[in-house]
Amino acid sequence: MLLYQKFVTFSRGTFSCHRAVATETRAPGTRYATVTMATAQATKNNITLKGSTAIVTEFFGYAVNSILYQRGIYPPESFERKNKYGLGMLVTTDEQLKAYLVNILQQINDWMVQKTLQKLVLVVTAVGSHEVLERWVFDIVQESGVDGDGTAKVEKSDKEIQTEISAIIRQITASVTFLPLLEEACTFDLLVYTNDDAEVPVQWEESDARLIETNEEQVKLRSFSTSVHKVEGSVSYKASED
Repeated sequence: MLLYQKFVTFSRGTFSCHRAVATETRAPGTRYATVTMATAQATKNNITLKGSTAIVTEFFGYAVNSILYQRGIYPPESFERKNKYGLGMLVTTDEQLKAYLVNILQQINDWMVQKTLQKLVLVVTAVGSHEVLERWVFDIVQESGVDGDGTAKVEKSDKEIQTEISAIIRQITASVTFLPLLEEACTFDLLVYTNDDAEVPVQWEESDARLIETNEEQVKLRSFSTSVHKVEGSVSYKASED
């Protein structure tokens, strides 16, 4: 099942009245996040399910912000710089977008704690033609070395995790070197895949899968692991027809 939440926003200077957040699954929600990004807490040794969930959810917030900035979905002057992962991260100052992302991250947090989240996908779509131009996919894998209470059996330091996340963020930043230029106004959707037994919040409605229809190319991104969750990234885009 594919779901979405309607969201009205400005996109590269063009107003889009039907900008939506999509979800490809079933799910519940409440609790977590600040797009100003509260620092996720985790021990330096065995990470718990909640600690891992906070780390991954926080990463999603920064990753989405970074993609929106790097791909020019929102104007550069609507972002501010914050230090995270040893990098200068750009985070939106747009109040509508901040509120929207907080809501989505709260929902993602709940799905992850309930172990029902499979992947998050950010879709870039042309405003005029509604053609899908890019799909940023982040698969969430439940690691096998976890106790019954969700605590990792393998110790992993916060520094190791932050270094792995930093490598993905650097790839997102470098994406402008290989992705085609977005020559028309674009908007974005967030798709969320969950297990079939996840509950669906009343605010979410059905949507389509937002796939790239022709000339699709894919670039694999780096992954990171908290020892509880593993996040594997990739970006697909519509290649030139030349």
